Amino acid sequence: MDVAVCLFTSDLRVHDQPVLRAALRSAARVVPLFVVDSGVADAGFAVPNRAAFLAGALADLDAALRGRGGRLVVRTGEVVAETCRVAAEAGAGEVHLAGGVSRYALGRERRLGAALAETGRSLVVHDAVITAVPPGAVVPSGTGKDHFAVFTPYFRRWQAEGLRAVRSAPRSVPVPQEVASEDVPSAGVLAPGGEPSPSLPEGGERAGRRLFAAWQRSGMADYQDRHDDMADDATSRLSPYLHFGCLSPVETVHRASGRTDAGAQAFVRQLAWRDFHHQVLAARPDAAGADYRTKDDHWRQDTAGVAAWKAGRTGYPVVDAAMRQLQQEGWMHNRARMLVASFLTKTLYVDWRVGARHFLDMLVDGDMANNQLNWQWVAGTGTDSRPNRVLNPLVQARRFDPRGDYVRRWVPELAGLAGTAVHQPWKLPAAERAAYDYPEPLVGLTDGLARFRRARGLT
Repeated sequence: MDVAVCLFTSDLRVHDQPVLRAALRSAARVVPLFVVDSGVADAGFAVPNRAAFLAGALADLDAALRGRGGRLVVRTGEVVAETCRVAAEAGAGEVHLAGGVSRYALGRERRLGAALAETGRSLVVHDAVITAVPPGAVVPSGTGKDHFAVFTPYFRRWQAEGLRAVRSAPRSVPVPQEVASEDVPSAGVLAPGGEPSPSLPEGGERAGRRLFAAWQRSGMADYQDRHDDMADDATSRLSPYLHFGCLSPVETVHRASGRTDAGAQAFVRQLAWRDFHHQVLAARPDAAGADYRTKDDHWRQDTAGVAAWKAGRTGYPVVDAAMRQLQQEGWMHNRARMLVASFLTKTLYVDWRVGARHFLDMLVDGDMANNQLNWQWVAGTGTDSRPNRVLNPLVQARRFDPRGDYVRRWVPELAGLAGTAVHQPWKLPAAERAAYDYPEPLVGLTDGLARFRRARGLT
């Protein structure tokens, strides 16, 4: 075969890139293609933070390909139509693509395969590109079930599943020069009319690999002991690079699994959680918007409460610190994500979909599988075996921000409060409290818990 197309989606890298490698094996020349998907914008998911990261990732991918004698071909429009158009222009016999898990990705694969077949071309879908273990590769034995609904037994099987080998980056990527390309898009082109958060991470494979290498040297060993400490910020911050595929999950697991320290093993477990959520969504695509396990909740409409939650003005400093970190960085500490999700769904008793959509609007690592299913886990409609657990923000603050440093970093109006007093400013004398431009608590925790328990029929 003379030409094949490598259609990039959430796999924007050249290292350990099975899709690109397979296209290069099957043809003398390859068209590395990225389609700026009009369907993403039409659905309202072309948001500034992810657009800014994506623009950086695409520019970096183009540079990596040019360093190998190639280039990234960019088109804009409906993915199936544009891919078929490029394949026809290049005379390509095959299109190679990483397998997805969302309803949208799976539908795109079906439509693309059918459209290519009409012109005598083939679609080749590759597993273990976006996840370490392909969704559906491990299922409960002897049950007839198509996926694991509980993480621990999934993790045992996941650990026993052999990973494919890591593939090196190709030395040469010959690209047909006659195939036209648009310019690599800027963030403003990808998400016009919006401003990204001011402190976003740098997008791209080179930045991701530098970050991972540095964290392996100086952070991974302590991950088990420090990953929940919000002030120390001891997590890897690799999630945006994994979401966009700037880092290979297979390579990441291999490199971490080669170590014996507890920190590395704890990190591998978190990577397995990522795969777990992908296999749930692949089996139950409706879980992106519908309860995985319904509790027949009658969620409250609370416009003012939701607005205060989004703005970081709930009156609970640790909640507000987390929401302000999201505004500033387009990212939030994992412990903080659970805490603010519990506050919205369990204390305010507001529909998890409201919070999940706000996160998708803001998070640079906003991922349909992990975002939606983590929100459902906290809301008690997902895979959590204790669906009625409530994360008390004061208890969480004492455990995971014991010195109050996280709050003082993100809620500067309270920075003058020493120690744990920063977590309960409403306990200050009235005259002192008036000196701070900070709201009273939006709701009493006892009242919120009682309301939730009544709603779930627990009282």
